[in-house]
Amino acid sequence: MNRSARAFWLRSPGHGELREVTLAGPAEGEVQVRALYSGVSRGTETLVFRGGVPKSQHALMRAPFQEGDFPAPVKYGYLSVGVVEEGPAALLGRTVFCLYPHQSRYVVPVSAVTVVPDGVPAGRAVLAGTVETAVNALWDATPLIGDRIAVVGGGMVGCAVAALLARFPGVRLQLVDADPARAATAEALGVGFAAPADALGDCDLVVHASATEAGLTQALRLLAPEGTVVELSWYGDRSVTLPLGEAFHSRRLTLRSSQVGTVSPAARPGRGYADRMALALDLLADPALDALITGESAFEELPDVLPRLASGEIPALCHRVRYTETGLT
Repeated sequence: MNRSARAFWLRSPGHGELREVTLAGPAEGEVQVRALYSGVSRGTETLVFRGGVPKSQHALMRAPFQEGDFPAPVKYGYLSVGVVEEGPAALLGRTVFCLYPHQSRYVVPVSAVTVVPDGVPAGRAVLAGTVETAVNALWDATPLIGDRIAVVGGGMVGCAVAALLARFPGVRLQLVDADPARAATAEALGVGFAAPADALGDCDLVVHASATEAGLTQALRLLAPEGTVVELSWYGDRSVTLPLGEAFHSRRLTLRSSQVGTVSPAARPGRGYADRMALALDLLADPALDALITGESAFEELPDVLPRLASGEIPALCHRVRYTETGLT
C-alpha cells in the first residue's frame, strides 16, 4: 500500500508550499484515504493565509487535524473528499468526507469520516462542511413559514444558507450582496437577489455573512421591530463598530451569533456532530448547490492559487482542488 503523500502548509503568512509526508499504516479503527477533491473555504482559509487569526482565538480556531500553530507554519483546512484505500471492509472503496487539510493521502479514525451518499457526486461533496454550517445556522435562527428573510453577504456560507432557506414554504427571501455577479448565483439557487440599496426591509430574520461592518449595519437596518440578526461572519483580528445607539433598543432588535463549533441547542435532543454532517451530505443531493463551486485547480497549483484567492484576483465562493494519481506521490 502506498504510504507517501504531499500536504499543503502555510510556511509563513502569505506563503504556502507542498511538503512530502510518509504515512504510518492505519491501526485498528483507522482508515487510509486517498484524496479526490478538497475545497478552499475562501473566507476562513484566506484569513488564516494572511495570518489574521487573533492570538486569543488560536485554540478555538484549530481545525480537527491541523498541524502546527497559528500564524505559521501551519497545515490548515477542513473540506476533503476521498476514497478509502485501507481500513474496515465495510468502508473499502467508499467515497467519504473528512474535515482534513489539503493533503493527497491521510490516515484518520473511522469516526472522522462520513460516507458520501450514492446520489452526491464526490466533487460536490466538498461543500459538506459549508452546508453543515448553514444547517447549524438555521437551527439557531429557527425560521418560520411565511417569514420575511434576507441573507446579507453572498459568499460561500451565505449562499449555502440562502439555498436551504429557499426550500421553506411561503418565505419572502432575498440574497443581498454588493457584487452584481452574485445575482447569477442567486438565480441558480432559486433565490431572489438585491443590491444593498434595493434590499427589502421589515424582515423578521436576517442572516449576516458578509464579514463587513457595512453588511452588519445594513442587516440591522433591514429588520422589522423585534426582528433578529443571526451573525455568521468571522472577523478574525478586525474590530466592528455598530449603530446600537440609533433604533436598536426602541425597536427591540436581537443580534445573536452562530458558530459551527457547537451543535445548536435548538436541534432535537441527542443530535450530535455526526448527525449534522450526515444531514448536510444528504442535502447535497440537490444539483443546484453546484453553483457554490466557482473554480477548480490542481493540487500542485495550490501554493500559487491561494495568494490569488486571498487577494481577490480569483473571485470565488468555493474553490475546488483536484487530486490526480500523478499528483499523489
